[in-house]
Amino acid sequence: MPLFLIFAYLFFLGSVAGWVLEVFFRRFFSRANPERRWINPGFCTGPWLPLYGSGLCILYLLTFLESADLIRDPVWKRIALFAVMALAMTGIEYVAGLLALRVAKVRLWDYTDQWGNIQGIICPKFSLAWALLGALYYFLIHPRILHALDWLSQNLAFSFFIGLFFGFFILDVVNSANLTAKLRRFAAENDVVVRFDAVKESIRKRKEAARQKYRFLRPLHTDVPLPEILRELLVTFEARTPRFRK
Repeated sequence: MPLFLIFAYLFFLGSVAGWVLEVFFRRFFSRANPERRWINPGFCTGPWLPLYGSGLCILYLLTFLESADLIRDPVWKRIALFAVMALAMTGIEYVAGLLALRVAKVRLWDYTDQWGNIQGIICPKFSLAWALLGALYYFLIHPRILHALDWLSQNLAFSFFIGLFFGFFILDVVNSANLTAKLRRFAAENDVVVRFDAVKESIRKRKEAARQKYRFLRPLHTDVPLPEILRELLVTFEARTPRFRK
């Protein structure tokens, strides 16, 4: 089976599964959501998170490190593997968050209240969570991933649906990029970093106050011009620090 199809399939599975995981985490566990609302997470509007799709591809590759003979003790070998997985996922999270801050001037998530955080993008607490997810992946998910890849090799017609997924995904990314361009323009004009979740929450409250239907899969859809909403939230946005200036 072509390598690109393997990673396309893994990206598809990881993106959708990660979106579901984030939706339930934000609904039931996140301290940033005390009202326990259903929140559509991430940069895109559809049911996918590319960070998790990329992460699944990395975790799949890292499992091959187990065959290396660098550490002979099987227990320590797995502990080292989970540590590498945590570092890799933390690295992906940091790069994604940093690009959002520097390029789009948008904060997609905020760990500034967590101990040991770096620029509010990563922190030890969630790195530990990545290690636990790495262990969960290794023991419970990876065997099923191998089975799924074997199934795909025998049912290549399913690749049509993978292509369909990427078609919708690319359209979503383009649409989200256009919206983010508006956020970036506002951020640059006012020298702030836009808090993405705060914008979505403000739109939700406007919809509820006007007794209008809130679109879960289109959280930034509003009849009010987006710049007007951003101006109302200006005092809640964080000022850009020198490291984010050009």
